[in-house]
Amino acid sequence: MPSIDSKHFPRHVQVLVAGGGPVGLAAAVELGRRGVDCLVVEPRAAVSHARPRCKTLNVRTMEHLRRWGLAERLRGRAPLPASWSQDVVFCTSLTGRELSRFTGVLGLAPQDDRFPETGQQAPQYVLEEVLREAVEEIAPGRLVLGSKVVGVSQDDDLATVTVEDGAGERAVVTADYVIGCDGPRSIVRDEIGARYVGGEALRPNFGMVFESPGLWEHVRHGPAVQYWVVNQDAPALVGPLDRTNTWWAIAFGVDRASGEREAQRIVDAVVGRPVHAQVLSTDPWTARMQIVDRMRHGRVFLAGDAAHLNPPFGGHGLNTGIGDAVDLGWKLAAVLAGWGGADVLDSYESERRPVQERVIREATANMRVLSTELLADNLDADDEAGARARRAASARIQETKTAEFHSLDLVLGLRIATSPIVPAEPVGQEGATWAGARLPHVFLEDGRSLYDLLGDHLTLLTLGLGTSEAAFEEAARLRGVPLTVVRLPESVSADYAKLLGARLALVRPDQVVGWLGDEAPEDAPALVDTLSGRARSDGTTPAARMS
Repeated sequence: MPSIDSKHFPRHVQVLVAGGGPVGLAAAVELGRRGVDCLVVEPRAAVSHARPRCKTLNVRTMEHLRRWGLAERLRGRAPLPASWSQDVVFCTSLTGRELSRFTGVLGLAPQDDRFPETGQQAPQYVLEEVLREAVEEIAPGRLVLGSKVVGVSQDDDLATVTVEDGAGERAVVTADYVIGCDGPRSIVRDEIGARYVGGEALRPNFGMVFESPGLWEHVRHGPAVQYWVVNQDAPALVGPLDRTNTWWAIAFGVDRASGEREAQRIVDAVVGRPVHAQVLSTDPWTARMQIVDRMRHGRVFLAGDAAHLNPPFGGHGLNTGIGDAVDLGWKLAAVLAGWGGADVLDSYESERRPVQERVIREATANMRVLSTELLADNLDADDEAGARARRAASARIQETKTAEFHSLDLVLGLRIATSPIVPAEPVGQEGATWAGARLPHVFLEDGRSLYDLLGDHLTLLTLGLGTSEAAFEEAARLRGVPLTVVRLPESVSADYAKLLGARLALVRPDQVVGWLGDEAPEDAPALVDTLSGRARSDGTTPAARMS
C-alpha cells in the first residue's frame, strides 16, 4: 500500500478524484485516455469480493468500456457469460412452481444494429478490478490506495485537497479540479455544502452472499440471471454469482438482526428445501431515493453515489454513475486542453440531473411491486385453484415488471433537452429529434461499428455525395477545436441519412449528437463555439460562478 509522502503524492495534478470505486475509476480512465494528469485517492487497499453490490452492466456502460478498449477484458473475467442466460424467472421457490418469465432481459440479447455491445452480468468487483488495472496502465502510480480525502478548499485558481492515510498522516495536493466520487458518506459533498434531497424507503432489506455446493441440482427453472421468489416464508430476490456454488440473495422486509439470526432458514425457504449453505457475507440496506441540491461548487464536482441514490431495481445506479464519469471526464479534458469553454463545465449538471432524476423515478416505480406485493394463496397448489392463482400472478407480474427488465428506451433513449452546449433549435428537419440524443448505431458491411470510427473529440459525420466538410474544418481550425471527419460508405450512407433526417451530423466525444443539418450553417464558427462551450462565455472564473 502506498504511503503518504512526496514520492507518492504529487504536489499538483490537473484532476484529483476522491474515491476509487467504479465511478471514480471510470472518471480516471476517461480523463487519462485524454491525456489528463489525474490522481485517484481510495481508502480500500483491495477490492472486496464479499459484497458484489451492482451486478448489471447495461448496454451504455458496455459501449463506454468498448471505447476504452476494456469490454472484452471485462467479459473474459465475468463469471456468467451473456450467452449463459438472458432470463428472469418468478417462482414460488427454486424447486417450486414457475409463475412467470421474462426473456432477453437487461440488454443481454443482441438487437441487430441498435447497439454494438450487449449488456453484461458481472459482480461489481470484476468491474473495479478491470478499471484499477486500466488506471495503472494509463498512469502508473496515480491510483493511491489506503488513503482518503479529508478536506477540500478552493480559490479562483486552484483546489487544495488534504489527504490522510491509515496512520493519520496527512499530505496536501493542489488540483485544477476535484471530482467527489466518495459515495453516500461523501466528504467532498460535505465540504462544498451540498446535501441530499429526497426520501428513504420504510422497509429494510437483508442482502447476503452464500455458498451452497450442489444447489444447481435442485433448481427447477433452468439458468436465469435473477429468480424472484414469491412465498410467505421468504419473499426474496436471488441469483447466481457464478455457475458453480456462489449465490446472492435479498430478503425483502428483513432487518439486520433477523437476517443474521435466520440466514439458513431464509436460504432453505428460497430454495424450497433444506440445503447446506455457508453465508459468506451480509449486507443489510434500505432503499434511498435522493439527489443532491447541487452537483458543483466552483472547481469541485460530485458524481455517482455522492450525487444521487436510487433503489437497485432495474440495475441503474452504478450505470448512471458511469454516465456521470464519462460526461464530466470529457468535459474537464476539453477545458484543460484549451478547446472547451466555461459552458462545457456548466453543462454537466444541466445535462446529468434530468437523467439522474428520471432514473430515481423509474427505480422507485420498479420497487413498488416486489415479491412481498405478489404473495397470494394457492400459488403452489396442484388443483384448479392453484392454476388460477398462478395465472393471476403471471398477469400481474407481466403488467408491473416488464419495464424493469426491458428498459432499453431508458438506457439508450435519453435526450438532452436543455444544455448550453447543444443548440436550442438545431438545423435539420426530421433528424432534429436526434439532437441531444445518443447517435443511432449501425454496423458497417465489414462488421465494424460506426462508433469505432468516431474521434476522441468532435466528429463530423458526412453522409452521401455532395456534402462538404470544408466549412466545419475551417471553423474548427479557427477555434482550435479538434475535429475528426468520418464519411460513411455509399452503401450505408443513404439509409443512415434517412434515419437521421440529415446528411451532416456533429457528434460529441460521448457519442451524443450535437447538431444536424443538410449543409453547414452560414456561421459555422458560431456553431463550433456553442458545441465547445464558448458561445456564452462571460470571462468569469469558475470561482466567480460558485453558487
